[in-house]
Amino acid sequence: MKHQTPNTRKEFIQKMEVVFNERIQALSPELKHILLDDLVTAFESRLDVLNKTQHNLLVLPITTRGVECATV
Repeated sequence: MKHQTPNTRKEFIQKMEVVFNERIQALSPELKHILLDDLVTAFESRLDVLNKTQHNLLVLPITTRGVECATV
């Protein structure tokens, strides 16, 4: 995944602040900024992993010979 430009990242942080406003209102502005920046970074990383995983699943050939499948 292409990482965001600084302006887009700033907008995303602002949107996250709106979403989590009630839960982070007791934090100092510095801690809010650190937390929100970490959340955006974690979100980007998770998207990278999921996109790579999905890509790998689409590329792998599917074989069922010798494999038993069960519904859980």
